[in-house]
Amino acid sequence: MREINVSEITNKIKNMCISVNLDLSDDMKSALKQAEQEESSTLGKHILRQLDKNLEIASSESIPICQDTGMAVIFLEIGQDVHLTGGSLEAAVNEGVRQGYVEGYLRKSVVDDPLIRKNTGDNTPAVIHEKIVDGDKVKITLAPKGFGSENMSRIFMLKPAEGIEGVKNAVLTAVKDAGPNACPPMVVGVGIGGDFEKSAIMAKQALTRRVDKHSDIQYVAELEKELKDKINSTGIGPGGLGGDVTCLAVNINTYPTHIAGLPVAVNICCHVNRHISCIV
Repeated sequence: MREINVSEITNKIKNMCISVNLDLSDDMKSALKQAEQEESSTLGKHILRQLDKNLEIASSESIPICQDTGMAVIFLEIGQDVHLTGGSLEAAVNEGVRQGYVEGYLRKSVVDDPLIRKNTGDNTPAVIHEKIVDGDKVKITLAPKGFGSENMSRIFMLKPAEGIEGVKNAVLTAVKDAGPNACPPMVVGVGIGGDFEKSAIMAKQALTRRVDKHSDIQYVAELEKELKDKINSTGIGPGGLGGDVTCLAVNINTYPTHIAGLPVAVNICCHVNRHISCIV
């Protein structure tokens, strides 16, 4: 049994909150550069160059990539041979978010009640997903989610008979309805299977996979490629102003489901698809 003091998790999350908001991951940077090469529209190319310049300025001047520094979404994979000491894990995670957003001068966007809407002042609480896995380590994945794109996400409870064509139509419907509101070029996370909430969590977690990595399941990988092509053929384009590159990647996660159901969740993220992981 390996002991980990939760203060280590607090410190890791604090630093991750700051770094992920100031410097986009390498896979996303590469995807944006590739998009600029593929874009034929003059206006689209100009927008993509602006996005690239924005990344350079954010990194060099240590300022956020986007003014919406998101609601912190955290996936914890906790080894079953880990003994967490020093207090509450949930409290430790939220303390890390609090320190990161306050000390990093990041925008605080969380309200304490969805209807009363008083700002908590420190971007807590985070949305936390926990999973027990083999081993004696804790993997932390942080994905701050801005709500311009989050608000464009959808869930579809399809009938099994709708099959793979129904899945394709659902994803395309969500993207077309989102249009420019999701700040394209976008990354599209899709969860297929499970039940209502499982599909949504899978779609959100799909956004944390590198955009240059396809699913290990062959038919799913092929579906990812096909949907990316279909989305890019919509002509929505960078900034929603027309062009070839509307989508940088489609990442799909699947899970077994009930004989009577085919849940499909679509979680869209803008070009600032922030994700970072570490192991404690």
